[in-house]
Amino acid sequence: MAVLFIDTTDNTKVIIGLTIDGKEDKVERPMKSRSSQEVLPLIDELLQKHHLSQKDLTEVKVNSGPGSFTGVRVGVAIANAVAFALEIPINKTQIVNGKTLVEPTY
Repeated sequence: MAVLFIDTTDNTKVIIGLTIDGKEDKVERPMKSRSSQEVLPLIDELLQKHHLSQKDLTEVKVNSGPGSFTGVRVGVAIANAVAFALEIPINKTQIVNGKTLVEPTY
């Protein structure tokens, strides 16, 4: 069981976490001007570190806000896309036919 966590609500940092069988590993990086370009490589880095692929993910958790307007949108959009593409739950809710996506809180 591998759960991906995404938090881009703080405009000073990006936090990506991976929980595998109850053990948590987080990567926190300072936010640069192009936060959207930071998130996907961090996810890939964390998966590679644990010898996992995207298909090993069983759930996505995302901090949907409140927070930085752009940061919240970036994190929620990426989390929704990953959950939709892999057909896995996001914030404990299964996406069905493109419905029940997580919405940002501003």
